[in-house]
Formats: sequence, structure tokens, C-alpha cells
Amino acid sequence: MASKKQFIFLLIASVLLLLVSPSCGQNVTLSVYYETLCPYCADFIVNHLVKLFQNGIISIVNLRLIPWGNAFIQPDGTVMCQHGPGECLLNTIEACTISIYPDVVQHFSFIHCVERLLLEKRQAEWMDCFKITRLGNVPIDCYRNGNGKLLEQKYATETAQLNPPHRFVPWVVVNDQSLQEDYMNFVSYLCRAYKGTQVPEACRSFPLRTSVLEKADTTSSVCYAGEVKS
Repeated sequence: MASKKQFIFLLIASVLLLLVSPSCGQNVTLSVYYETLCPYCADFIVNHLVKLFQNGIISIVNLRLIPWGNAFIQPDGTVMCQHGPGECLLNTIEACTISIYPDVVQHFSFIHCVERLLLEKRQAEWMDCFKITRLGNVPIDCYRNGNGKLLEQKYATETAQLNPPHRFVPWVVVNDQSLQEDYMNFVSYLCRAYKGTQVPEACRSFPLRTSVLEKADTTSSVCYAGEVKS
């Protein structure tokens, strides 16, 4: 018999599947550059980004998750992650999960699970998320056979080419517009950038045809590039 925790995750996954509509050329691309052990990234994913699936806005969004963040590659090819080797491991595991399970509902459910464990200071239990989300643990093989390293190199290149360069994570981009410190207002940007006719109900409170967005005063915490964390 499935545990209560498994049941909850299966219920969430079922609801998400009902909410996600087929990809549309008019959808807005939302790219989230993050790292797995940054608590502010975890909070953003678990408590804010998840709302895309709860309010139906995911139906107009192509969500891209890029787990690299403030990591960098040394001259000898060694990857250094801001929060240590454990973060490098989980960055790669999540990259592998995204690649092996390209359906956004599937890989987001896994990533949400891992990041929720971080907020609960239980990140050592991350392997349980394969069972909780009912995804196979093939991403572990991806990590071990080196494919995960290739995926991370691709994410490293993409992150390095951001314009303007990212200064912290989470770094959120809507289409080609970096939200920078205003990233917590990502829903407003998504709704205003959408040019299609199937406007989600949750977007109707935003003026969709405004060309200039007022920056809100945000005091959100972030993980800055260049800082060394224990």
C-alpha cells in the first residue's frame, strides 16, 4: 500500500497532468537558472514556481529549469559548486532527470521533491524522491556513466552566455528578458508577455498590454555568484 506521502505526490501529479495543455508556439518561455543547495532557489521552486501548476498558468508557459547556478569549471576541468560536492551531485542528478523525463510535470515533481527536502534539512534523503514520484532511478546511471557531466557542461555554457550575466540565483528569464531582482513577480511578466488568446483566469488581474513593467521593491534573498558557502 502506498504511503501517505506517495499518495499526496501522486495526487499532485495527477492534477498537474490535467492542467498542462499541449505546447503552443505562442507560449512564453520561462527559464530558471538555479543551483540545488541554495536555500533561496529551493524556496522559489517549492513555494512560488509550483504555483504555475496550481493556477493553470503553466498552460501558456514553456518552463525550462537549468541546474548549474554559480558553479564554475576550473582549468583542469574540475567542476566547483558554491555549496560543495553535494551540490555538484544533485545538480547533475536533476539535469539527468530533466533529460530522461522531458515531460515538465514529471521532472518538476522530482525537483520539487528534492528541493522540499532541502528546506526541511533532509537533503540526504533525496533518493527517496524517485520512489515518491514513481520515476525510475535511471538518472543515477546517467550520473555514473558521464552523460550527466555532458549535460552540466551544456548548462554551464548556456549560463555563461546569459546577457546580462547572472549575478545571483535564482536568475529568472522570461523570453529574453532577465527579471533580475524582480524575479518574484515572474507571474506578472509571464501574463503580460503572452500574446495568445487562451488567457488563464489567473492572468486576468494583470494589464496584459502594458509595455513597461513597474519594478516592485523586492527584498528577496539570493545566492550571489562568487560567494563561498559551506
